Amino acid sequence: MKPEHKLYGAVALVLVLGIGAYVATKDKKQDFAAHTADGKAADLPTVKLTKEDAEKVTKFVLKNKDEPEVVLEKKGDAWTVVKPVDAPADAQAVKSIVENLEKIEVKDVIADTADVHEKYELTDATALHAQVFKGEEKVLDMYFGKKGGRGQMARMAGDKPTVYLVDGYSSYSWAKDLKGWRDKAIFDFEDGNVIAAEVENKNGKFSFTKDGESWAAKFYKRGDDGELGKGKAIDRFDAAKVKDMLKAYKKLKATDFAADGDDTGVSTPLEEGGVVRFTMKDDDAPKYIATLGKTNKGTNRYLVKEGDPTVYIVTSWAADWATAAPEKFQKPEDKKDGEGEGEGDDEPPVMPALDMPH
Repeated sequence: MKPEHKLYGAVALVLVLGIGAYVATKDKKQDFAAHTADGKAADLPTVKLTKEDAEKVTKFVLKNKDEPEVVLEKKGDAWTVVKPVDAPADAQAVKSIVENLEKIEVKDVIADTADVHEKYELTDATALHAQVFKGEEKVLDMYFGKKGGRGQMARMAGDKPTVYLVDGYSSYSWAKDLKGWRDKAIFDFEDGNVIAAEVENKNGKFSFTKDGESWAAKFYKRGDDGELGKGKAIDRFDAAKVKDMLKAYKKLKATDFAADGDDTGVSTPLEEGGVVRFTMKDDDAPKYIATLGKTNKGTNRYLVKEGDPTVYIVTSWAADWATAAPEKFQKPEDKKDGEGEGEGDDEPPVMPALDMPH
């Protein structure tokens, strides 16, 4: 092929590609125009808050699809869930959405007709509806829907049907169920400050006392009449097991909360579960007492702590200590004295909380 023929072919290819790109762009513009008012993008609303304004937010009203509406209010310096229950809020969860208010920005118009709301999951039944207040002033009222290849879809509340493309919105922070907004912390203490512990259940009562760095133990067996017998030393006692129990309780958190009508069994712990008590070395330190009842699902159990009416649900990692028999605090028979000290079960990895009905 002659050089001039190659040149003509290259020029023709460039022209074909150029025409194709022009047609594709024209079709895209026509499609956009079909969904916007007169083919022109409306002025983009400003929704991003300054850091100063975000920190002045005092209330969130959140409706996530078919979940119950959640209302969070700031009372003093603390955040509280006030609907559908009255309970402390997870401070970190609220902090996350407060900070996210500084990042949400409307970037473009996607459509200007309501017939696409279902497609982009922006109907009342499929979107997350977020209302944000600074005192009596509503500073945000917006629906967040589907996130796809073009980005996050959203619309403003009200009669205007416009669908916007937004940046900065974090569905991980906003789209939680009720238990995701509640404070799951139950206990928070240093295990090194514990000088005594007790476990009481239908089997009897365990008493653990600390002298220096060493633990001693006694077990009071419960008779058929329900009364406790004389305390005896636990044969082949493994002090590492007490340390494992402290690991399970020192930063204890719930996985969920009891639902109305649940048969929790926390009022009859010596029949259903057990009671765990920890005493601190400081005289004015609180005593940490957990009462465990029936199982919820699988091996999870209901729990209440002294001074708090909330009924939590905890995993077997903590619950099984409350229902223990003497064997749980013993070394295996083939283990020599001194073996196992400080070598208790490893603390299991933290698993993400499963979504469960509440």
